[in-house]
Amino acid sequence: MHVMILGAAGMIGRKLVERIAREPQVLGGAIDRLTLVDAFQPPVPEALQSVSTALVIDLAQAGVADKLIETRPDMIFHLAAIVSGEAEADFDKGYSVNLDGTRALFDAIRQQGLKSTYVPRVVFASSIAVFGTPFPEVIPDEFFTTPLTSYGTQKAIAELLLADYSRRGIFDGIGIRLPTICVRPGTPNKAASGFFSNILREPLVGKEAVLPVNEDVRHWFASPRSAVGFFVHAATIDTAKIGPRRNLTMPGLSALVGEEIEALRRVAGDKAVALIKREADPVIGRIVAGWPTQFDASRAAGLGFKAETNFDQILQVHIEDELGGRIA
Repeated sequence: MHVMILGAAGMIGRKLVERIAREPQVLGGAIDRLTLVDAFQPPVPEALQSVSTALVIDLAQAGVADKLIETRPDMIFHLAAIVSGEAEADFDKGYSVNLDGTRALFDAIRQQGLKSTYVPRVVFASSIAVFGTPFPEVIPDEFFTTPLTSYGTQKAIAELLLADYSRRGIFDGIGIRLPTICVRPGTPNKAASGFFSNILREPLVGKEAVLPVNEDVRHWFASPRSAVGFFVHAATIDTAKIGPRRNLTMPGLSALVGEEIEALRRVAGDKAVALIKREADPVIGRIVAGWPTQFDASRAAGLGFKAETNFDQILQVHIEDELGGRIA
């Protein structure tokens, strides 16, 4: 099996590769070729060196997708994107990376299929940003997508393309609407949602973090470990069970920022909580105000997708996976 991961240098991409290195059969069979692609150098675990090729290229550049798909990978994870805050700040870049690159990939697959039979599995990283206000307190699977950000619009367009290309038999696609992933490891990025992780990750290692919104902001969360699990499950699921609605809202945890902070207090005490500094940011506040807060993800849950059910679990995953089980 030839597996290709686009966006392999990103957080979820790296963790997906690490999961494959630990569990070589996790995608349902032996991998004899692994192609890792990103605009930055994708790391390759030692256990996968013999089967891996790491490429530093921009998917949105003319002809790049065609060259990649000439190798006819059996399974494609499309995780490549620029994040919400950056897509909102840079209109042209957002549409180039998040939409034009995706369309180029999908059409490159179509062109290969016109030469001879080729129908790969495509697992696409979408987002709950495809939803926008007004919406009900709990958003059902059947709710329509009316995004209020450029990022959400780009993801929603890609979802429609994925469903149509799958309907026509060009590829076998499944879109994964990710919750906000928390706690993200590493350093702060340009995502408008980054503070959800920052206010936990930094205090756990004795550093200050900025909270730009009120503690009564509610959002939908899952851990990086769950996110990788979503993609692994999507890669191996029988898509006949999904039907024509190929984009799924993933299970997650609906929680207030204040509940995040109280989970931090239970784990690391008042000293850690005191490192959170309140500094209102109207731009982030406006973006977050248009995001959904809670979902009925029973369709995905019924298909076997799983996530955490409380914030203590999310914090524990971060402590185990990133801090070696210890906190400052």
